[in-house]
Amino acid sequence: MATHNCENCSIRAKYDVNPKSFIGRFWRWHIRFCPGWKGYINSLNEEQKKVLRDKYQLKK
Repeated sequence: MATHNCENCSIRAKYDVNPKSFIGRFWRWHIRFCPGWKGYINSLNEEQKKVLRDKYQLKK
């Protein structure tokens, strides 16, 4: 299984600092269809998924 660098992604970190920046908005748009992000989310346990859903207001 491939490892995911999503936890240490520099673009994600920029979103965390300033979600309204261009890079932050790009990251948010990108995760809607990124297979790496979907794989990363699916590799987490339910508690970790809930934390990310709450932090990033994700629907799934």
